[in-house]
Amino acid sequence: MVKSNSNHFNLKVKDHSVSGEEFELILNSEYGYLETVPQPSPDKLSNYYKSENYISHTDSQRNLFEKVYHLVRKKALKSKLNLINSFALENKTLLDIGCGTGDFLKTAQQNYWTAFGIEPNEQARSIANSKTNNSVYKTEQLLKFKTHSFDVITLWHVLEHLPDLEKQILTFKKLLKENGTLIIAVPNHKSFDAVYYKQFWAAYDVPRHLWHFSKSSLLKLITKQSMKIVRIKPMLFDAFYVSLLSEKYRSGKMNLIKGFLIGLLSNLKFLSTKEASSLIYIIKNK
Repeated sequence: MVKSNSNHFNLKVKDHSVSGEEFELILNSEYGYLETVPQPSPDKLSNYYKSENYISHTDSQRNLFEKVYHLVRKKALKSKLNLINSFALENKTLLDIGCGTGDFLKTAQQNYWTAFGIEPNEQARSIANSKTNNSVYKTEQLLKFKTHSFDVITLWHVLEHLPDLEKQILTFKKLLKENGTLIIAVPNHKSFDAVYYKQFWAAYDVPRHLWHFSKSSLLKLITKQSMKIVRIKPMLFDAFYVSLLSEKYRSGKMNLIKGFLIGLLSNLKFLSTKEASSLIYIIKNK
């Protein structure tokens, strides 16, 4: 898939959600992740999130796809809560980066976590604050938190949106308590559904996703910041959601049966390859 004598990944991907523009995926020679090129400047990047179809910034359930999304999200919230509870210390302090409309934060607070969120999108942040007693802040307010404040910091499909990756990881490391846990969930472009759908794979989501990770590339990024990945878990529901959306991008219509079957096949392939559509990385300080 990589062109010889070049750092170009042999794939051009369209922004199906907002602009219709085309972007290229470039292989980063240092870490091995894919970069979206060109990347919008910081002052223009927010324009690519301005769509009623950007589902993580709304609570709408206008059609079958959005209803399926919210049904899956409800089940995922229980799984996420169980995960962070397994790392709960005495104070149970949580920071959720890119918390969207705040459902995970709300769930954590209802289960005795002192939980805060960071969300750059004004609309999503307003919805989240209405659910969490104003516990969600703008990105620049991340600096308000003291070092070593949190038992757990989570990024659920957020790291791929953030610029300055090394700087971001170091910031999270400083905010964690010494024995705290960093949880990062990202799409995996080595999964069966990614390879099957190629340029139509919905989890590329250019240009909102600036980076596209594999296990080896995230390992290099984390290791360089003197942290270690202690466990990797699959997000099996993601294969169905991503495959359904990928079918829509490829054919122009929602092919529920085909999308479900490809999602199922991707999860079955995971049993042998360990390459799920999305992966959760459990990370600790070395």
